[in-house]
Amino acid sequence: MGNYTSRFKKITELVPAERETLAALYLQYYDGVEASDFHSDLDKKTEVLLVSCDEVIIGFTTLEVYERTWNGAPIRILYSGDTVVDRVHWGQQALSFAWIGRLGRLKQERPDLPLYWFVIIKGHRTFKFLPTFGKSFYPHWFIDRSDLKPLADQLAREKFGNEYDAERGLVVFARSRGHLKHDIAFPSEEELGRDSVRFFLERNPGYLNGNELVCLCEISEENMRPLTKRLFAKGVK
Repeated sequence: MGNYTSRFKKITELVPAERETLAALYLQYYDGVEASDFHSDLDKKTEVLLVSCDEVIIGFTTLEVYERTWNGAPIRILYSGDTVVDRVHWGQQALSFAWIGRLGRLKQERPDLPLYWFVIIKGHRTFKFLPTFGKSFYPHWFIDRSDLKPLADQLAREKFGNEYDAERGLVVFARSRGHLKHDIAFPSEEELGRDSVRFFLERNPGYLNGNELVCLCEISEENMRPLTKRLFAKGVK
């Protein structure tokens, strides 16, 4: 397909041309928002992972890293924002591998603090990354991680206020902040055969309107799949 490269940049260091490229990519796959909405949300993040093919940006994911207090002790949160990859390049692994390596470096910065991945998900393809990454997370279709729900509730209320429905575990916006275009929103027959996809559709039946499922995953080597653990360990080193 081509030569894939990845790099992290602080949001404040993005040049106008890069910002416009990211906005165009996002609007190619999401309805219900305008470029100004995308830029406003982008400015709330701390950094972005840019993935390029032959030096052309073909995908990105945004993130925000911050600390909070939980049960009387400090913890660290990685909050995932928008993730988009040009459809032509679906299946590339450069984004996932670089992102996992970044987690390792975050852990290296503060090895004494528990680290959690907090993400709100509005599409079944994004949700599938959770079981690829971790052994358990909240919510899960057969592993009970209800111990994570109180923290997920606190983080979601903090960011979304009354738009967070704790009973259903969903962020329900008064106006869509972006929802998948219909030509890519529906799972294939093969995808419907996966437990993770069916579970996502059951828990977030309003995803076509922009509802987002609140998810939380503990980032520790003990909770990682073998490949994830190897990439994470490289980041730590």
